[in-house]
Amino acid sequence: MAGVLAGWAAVRLVGADRLELAEHWTVPLLSFTPQVTAGAWATTLLLRTPGPSTTAALASAALTAAVAPRTLPSSQPPATGPVLRVLTANLLVGRAEAAAVARLARRMDADVLFVQELTKEAEGRLEQAGLNDLFAHRLTHSVAAGPRGSGIYARYPLTCEAPADEASAAQITAALRLPAGQVVELVCVHTPSPKPLWNQHATARWNGELAALPAPAGPPLILAGDFNATLDHAQFRRLLHRGHFDAASQTGNGLVPTWGPRAQRRPAVLAIDHILVDAQCAVLATSAHRLSGSDHRALFAKLQLLAPSD
Repeated sequence: MAGVLAGWAAVRLVGADRLELAEHWTVPLLSFTPQVTAGAWATTLLLRTPGPSTTAALASAALTAAVAPRTLPSSQPPATGPVLRVLTANLLVGRAEAAAVARLARRMDADVLFVQELTKEAEGRLEQAGLNDLFAHRLTHSVAAGPRGSGIYARYPLTCEAPADEASAAQITAALRLPAGQVVELVCVHTPSPKPLWNQHATARWNGELAALPAPAGPPLILAGDFNATLDHAQFRRLLHRGHFDAASQTGNGLVPTWGPRAQRRPAVLAIDHILVDAQCAVLATSAHRLSGSDHRALFAKLQLLAPSD
């Protein structure tokens, strides 16, 4: 056990999931690093032999150093611009309860709603649930079936910046114009899942789509959706290093899970849904919310933009 923990810590710390020969099995496994970290400390306490106990303790400390920062709120820039409330939800191929989505958007007073796995049938049910009354503007790319549909709903005018691309994680890119005239770039993200373990093509596609996501340049940029990635993945950390900040981690909620293996009452286990912002946004609050009919929790972030003079 001590050897396994030491190996896991080494793989996580050196970013071995970046290696082409190893990524197809390390990427799915590293998703569970927070759970392994908790188990590592329990193992350390149970081991009695000095050598293995010390090895396990060192591995536990190394894993904790990688995971713990997500639970610590970060200082935010002194923003004085408009407040923007953002919500993202994966609809599980349109199965999420439309009324629940509308209720949550209304309760959180969302200004922007990103949805993934939007089917044509689900889009109709969302309209019947009153979503179009909450959001006067929308850009959608719904599909008859399958997980590749997406949409952006907003209170303020939207301009499509790029057409939906079936082969891209950035399924919809739009410009949001706020009442004060400030423009915010929005990207609805949904990467393919990097599993199963033996499917090298799936992992390579996931890796490539994450790498192709845009970096901040110009107006404030918000990427939101189902990244199928956690902060324990080297490719996702590389994306953050290009100028993005994980909103949940900024408020100390970076370990709050957003996905579980089954819909409804099953517990969530992995934090794979994210709202990413750039340095032109202060993150005021984040929260995750159960969504009836979906295996994902909806993720909310309250943001404040820097005023042009900040």
